[in-house]
Amino acid sequence: MPNTFQYTSVAPEKELSIFIESIGMFGNFSSSEKEVVVLPDGRIDLFFMFNAEGQFKVLLMGLETEPEKRIAPAGMSAYALSFTPLGMEYIMQTSIADILNSARELPDNFWGNRKEHFTDLETFKNFVMEKIGEHLPAKVDERKLKLFEMIYASNGELSVAELSGKTGWSSRQMNRYFNAKFGLSLKAYCDILRFRTSLAHIAVGKLFPELDFSDQSHFIKEIKKYSGVLPKDLSKNKDDRFVLLSLLKER
Repeated sequence: MPNTFQYTSVAPEKELSIFIESIGMFGNFSSSEKEVVVLPDGRIDLFFMFNAEGQFKVLLMGLETEPEKRIAPAGMSAYALSFTPLGMEYIMQTSIADILNSARELPDNFWGNRKEHFTDLETFKNFVMEKIGEHLPAKVDERKLKLFEMIYASNGELSVAELSGKTGWSSRQMNRYFNAKFGLSLKAYCDILRFRTSLAHIAVGKLFPELDFSDQSHFIKEIKKYSGVLPKDLSKNKDDRFVLLSLLKER
C-alpha cells in the first residue's frame, strides 16, 4: 500500500447531481500522522471513518466558512458521501444550521451500514446509491431547483438581487431559507463557491482574479479569508497540506 495520503472519488449519475457531488474514499496510509487543511467548498460531507485500531464512527460535517487544520492519524481511512445543500435537505432531511464549521456524530449503524459495505469504493458506492434511492423525493421545490442551478452555473457570481429577480423569490426569503437550513446567508454561500472555482485557477498558477472580484486586492483578501494564506502561498501548497488544491492539480 502506498506510503501517502490518498483520496479518490467518483461522480454520481447525472440525474442525481442536484443532490450528490461525489462519492469517495481517503486515508493516511503512512506510518505517521499528516496535517491537512480543509478549505470551504460548499459541500456537506457524510463520513464513515475508521482509525488504525479499527474503531468506527459516522460524522456529518457542516458547511465550512473558514480554513481548518486537521490531523489525519496514521492508518486512518474514511468513505465519504458529499451532498449539495439540496441533497442535505431532501435526502438527509435535516438542517445543518447548528453545525456550521463543526460536525454531528450519527449512530454507528446509520443507514444500516455493515463492515462489508466498506470493502472498496465500488462496494461503498453501491451501498449509498441504494440508500439514496430509498430517500429520493417525489418532488423538489421548483424555486429551489432554479436557484441552485443558477448558483452553480454562475460559480456563485450572481448577486442575491439578480438571483431574486430570476427566481421570483425575495432576497429576504432566500436568506431566511439558507440561514435556517444551512447556517449561513445566500451571499456567504455564493462567495464560497466563487472561492472554490478560483482554486482551479490558482492550482495552475493563475494568481490574478479570473472571476468577478472588484480588483486584485479584493481577490487576495477573499482567498486569504477562506484559505488562511495568500494566493501565491496557496499555489505552492507546501507538503500538499491543502488536499482540495492537490486534487485539482492532479486533474
